[in-house]
Amino acid sequence: MRLVAAAFLLAAIAGCAEAPPKPRALAPAEMVAVIPGPTGHVGAVVVRTRDGEQVLDKAYVARRVKADGSTETVAVTRESVDAIFAETVSALPGRPATFTLYFLEGKDELTPASKAELDKVFGELRRRPAPDILVIGHTDTVGNLAFNDKLSLARADRVRDMLVGMGMERQRMQSAGRGKRELLVPTDDNVAEPRNRRVEISVR
Repeated sequence: MRLVAAAFLLAAIAGCAEAPPKPRALAPAEMVAVIPGPTGHVGAVVVRTRDGEQVLDKAYVARRVKADGSTETVAVTRESVDAIFAETVSALPGRPATFTLYFLEGKDELTPASKAELDKVFGELRRRPAPDILVIGHTDTVGNLAFNDKLSLARADRVRDMLVGMGMERQRMQSAGRGKRELLVPTDDNVAEPRNRRVEISVR
């Protein structure tokens, strides 16, 4: 569930263990709206005002102030929420996401397919106003620990540098290598598994 408000949000999540805030009348032009979460789930919000207590538990239902200072429950649409709360919605953090790119064996060079995918990844990252990006490199089990630690970090650094070259801010990204310690596909030692030769980009 996501909540958006034009000014001060007087809402307590239903079932919250903390003591609810003291009731206060909503000021003019204030509104509390409920919209579905990323998976479509809708929770419940308790709004307390001078009119009493109202429970909002349906998608696109809002509580707003009327001209005489009283409040009313109204239905809104996705479009009207986007328009009314445009500034608030734009400030909400994006959903965490993970992208995976793959590498040629023993190298810090992306596979042709992942090179083509990099533009899509960059496009997704650019849609977020202030992303925090973690780039983690991995290897397969060919070679010893020291070799793979160095290679995995080189892969992470290469992807980070490529994203910087495309316009991402370096200070918003961190890179690290995990070597062959966190295999996507478990294998015996010295197995050249393509799916383990990867970089995972986590963004939030």
